[in-house]
Amino acid sequence: MKKNKNFLLLVFLWIFVSLSVTALCGYGFGSSKNHITINVYNWGEYISTGVEGSLDVNGQFTKETGIDVNYTTFQSNEELFAKLSGGGASYDVIIPSDYMISRLIENNMLERLDFKNIPNYKFISDNFKNRPHDANNEYSVPYTWGLMGIFINRSMVDEPLDEIGWDILWNKKYADKILMFDNSRDAFAISLMRLGYSINTLNPKEWNAAADELKKQRPLVQAYVMDQIYDKMGNGEAAIAPYYSGDAGIMVKSNPNISFVVPKSGTNLFMDAMCVPKGCTHKKEAEQYINFMCRADIALANATYTNYSTPQTEAYKELPEETKSNKVFYPSDDVIKNTEVFINLPKDINQNINDLWIEIKTGGESNPISLVAIIFGFVLLYILVSMYKKNKCKFL
Repeated sequence: MKKNKNFLLLVFLWIFVSLSVTALCGYGFGSSKNHITINVYNWGEYISTGVEGSLDVNGQFTKETGIDVNYTTFQSNEELFAKLSGGGASYDVIIPSDYMISRLIENNMLERLDFKNIPNYKFISDNFKNRPHDANNEYSVPYTWGLMGIFINRSMVDEPLDEIGWDILWNKKYADKILMFDNSRDAFAISLMRLGYSINTLNPKEWNAAADELKKQRPLVQAYVMDQIYDKMGNGEAAIAPYYSGDAGIMVKSNPNISFVVPKSGTNLFMDAMCVPKGCTHKKEAEQYINFMCRADIALANATYTNYSTPQTEAYKELPEETKSNKVFYPSDDVIKNTEVFINLPKDINQNINDLWIEIKTGGESNPISLVAIIFGFVLLYILVSMYKKNKCKFL
C-alpha cells in the first residue's frame, strides 16, 4: 500500500504541476505568443543581420514581441511567384517588386492590409504611395527603392565610365567576362532599353526583337546570375554586370576597382514592398512585423546595412550626409525623370516572355522534329526492354 500511495502522490503532483504551468502560460508567463512563428520571404542580402556591428533586425523583433521569425530568401520575382502559385509553402510576409505586386493582386494572391496595425505607415514618403502597382494603398507597404545600372571593374574595362551604356553588355571585347541577370523581366528590360523601346511595351514584335538581341548576347555571357554576382565581381572573375544600385556598397567594399554606372539613355526605377499573401496563418502578427520594419530605427538599420534607398522619412533624416548626397543611392531629379517603372503586363505578354526566355537560356527555339525523335527513341527503348524481359534476350 505504501508503494501505491507514493505512486498516487507522484501522479497528483505531476497533474498539479502541468495544470500550473498551463495556467501560468495562459496569463502571459513562459513563452510569449505561444511560440508563434511567422514565415518571412525576402530577397537575399536585403535585411540587417547583425554582422559587423549591425542590428539583427529579426532577432530584435523576436526580443521585443516574442514572435519567432522563420526567414528565407528568393532570387527573383518570378521565383517568388512560382513558389506562391505552387501552393507548397506558406508565408506571412513577402517582399516582391512593384510589377509583381500588381500581378499578385490581379491573381487574388494578397490580403488587404489592416493599417490600424501599421501606424508607422505614416512615416512612408508620399512619393512612394498611390503608385500604379497598388493605386489605393491597400496591399503593400514600401520597403526600399533603387535603380538598375551596370557594375564595372575599372581594372578590366577600358571605356570611360561616363560613356558607358547598355551596349557594353554586347561588346565582344569582353566575351566571357560579362554577367547577365538570371531573371526574364530585368534581362528583357535591358535589351528593350538598348533598342529604344519601353520596358512595358505591348508590341510582341518589340519583345521578339529584344529576345533576338539577348540570343546574340548569349555566347558572350559568362553566367546568368543573381546574388552570385557578389562573388564573381568581387573576386575579379567578371568585368561587367547589370544589377541594382543598393548593392554598390557591398560590391565596392569587396573590390575597390568596381564602379556603378547608370546609362544616360535611361534605366528602370524599382520599388520593393512588404505584403501579406492570401490565406496567411498569422496576419495580425505579419502586420506587426511590417509596422516594426517601418519604425525609424529599424528602417535606418536596414538602409545602412543594405545600402538600398529608404522611403521612410525619419530614417532618411538620420542617414549620414555622404549617403544622402550620394547620387547612386539618392539620384538627382534629372536622373529620376529619365527612368521607367515596371508595370504588370497582360497574361499573353507574360507567357510570351516566359517562352522567349526559355529559348534564350537553352540556346534557341525548340525543334519539333528533334522532339519527335526523342519521343520515338524512348518508345523504341521501352519496346526493346520489354522484349528483352519477355524473351530472355533470345532476339540478341
